[in-house]
Amino acid sequence: MTIRPFMLIASLALFAACSSKDGDSANENTDSTDVAEVSMEQLWSTDTTLQTPESVLVDAPNNLLYVSLIDGQGGEKDGKGGIAKVGTDGKIMNATWITGLSAPKGMGISNGKLYVTDLTELVIVDVASGKIDQKITVDGAAGLNDVTVAADGVIYFSDKNTGKIHTYKDGQVATYHEGIDNPNGVLAVSDGLLYTESGKLMKIDTQKNVTKLAEGMHNSTDGIAEVSPGEYIVSCWAGEVYHVKPDGTTTKLLDTKDAKSNTADIGYDADKKIVYVPTFFKNSVVAYQVK
Repeated sequence: MTIRPFMLIASLALFAACSSKDGDSANENTDSTDVAEVSMEQLWSTDTTLQTPESVLVDAPNNLLYVSLIDGQGGEKDGKGGIAKVGTDGKIMNATWITGLSAPKGMGISNGKLYVTDLTELVIVDVASGKIDQKITVDGAAGLNDVTVAADGVIYFSDKNTGKIHTYKDGQVATYHEGIDNPNGVLAVSDGLLYTESGKLMKIDTQKNVTKLAEGMHNSTDGIAEVSPGEYIVSCWAGEVYHVKPDGTTTKLLDTKDAKSNTADIGYDADKKIVYVPTFFKNSVVAYQVK
């Protein structure tokens, strides 16, 4: 008679243990990095009067886009380049807002100043006046490319040709990281700096530890946009755009190579979830809704 209560207690304990194990298994099978698949749907395209647009920077509060225009060869100091202003509705507001540059590429805004790379110079533009304040020659630079501004105001910018990432702070340029294979896009995030490197998305944390977040994209990786922490959209200049999940898996969202339309350094409006794609040789910017 004393065995039955013991057996009942043991049975209940075993049942509870099994239930707990099943629950743990269910939790283990739930991937915390699961992210819904996304897609891109075209909203509009500008007309084709933007001469070789390379990069788009979104100024959401003012409903406008800054678009860097090479208008010539990407590596020549010819003075043909500039920056255009385009509305977020696709209408070109001022195609010659800034002129006298050569091959401007990435841009970033901080404290009323627009920072633009131009081959071997970091150019500072006063946004209110639309005038160039300063052109800073970067020693040893050969192909300055993308720009990003960190929360603390530090400007980061890449040099594809020298394999370096530089900083600009308190009026001084310094080399932050080097030895990179063809660095292009850069993006400051809350816990470090992201950059694209020949088909890969990389991260440097605050201790300068380097981690590979994703790979297998087209080797012309270009711009980076953060959809949410750990989730990104990456453009490849040749004509591909990818979605990168927190677990490092990638999905191709757009392929315009057959149309010979490039997808250079993208801009992104996080609130409206709109990607703005500069098409380079097609001389336009195309807006896509992320769904």
